[in-house]
Amino acid sequence: MRLSPRRQRTRLPAGVEREPGVQLGRAVRFTVAPGARVVLERGCRIGDGSRFEVAAGEVRVGAGVRLGERCVVSACERIEIGAGVHAGDDVLLTDTTRAIADVERPLRLQGLLSAPVVIGEGAKLGARSCVLPGVTVGARAVLEAGSVAENDVPARVIAAGVPARRDSAAPSS
Repeated sequence: MRLSPRRQRTRLPAGVEREPGVQLGRAVRFTVAPGARVVLERGCRIGDGSRFEVAAGEVRVGAGVRLGERCVVSACERIEIGAGVHAGDDVLLTDTTRAIADVERPLRLQGLLSAPVVIGEGAKLGARSCVLPGVTVGARAVLEAGSVAENDVPARVIAAGVPARRDSAAPSS
């Protein structure tokens, strides 16, 4: 990812706090509602075309985090990404889902449920993986590419699939 010095000095919208050494790729977008906030800690790198959509609560991106291109972080409550996390391209982190899974009912009439998402220090999220509301991915865990985490992934475990489960081919720790 190429980061031009000029782009790094881009004025950020209200609610976004950036510590020294943060690098933003081209066309990174922040949509932050009044009262919500995004905290980008020292040395994190956000890939080209990534989006932060924060309707309420807080998103905290830890020191040294690397988010790939076109990642989406969507929060209504809280998303915490621990230090040293590496996420591939097109990763989705969301703490919100529809309250009613009724296909006959219009989306505007379905309420929202939210629960915090926590990604532990040093975790790896493969390209196009997805972490759903209420999920904790433990420290140094790996979520394989294309996987959907709808339940917690314990620390130091490799999980894969839809829904993500412990990879039986991986050596146990």
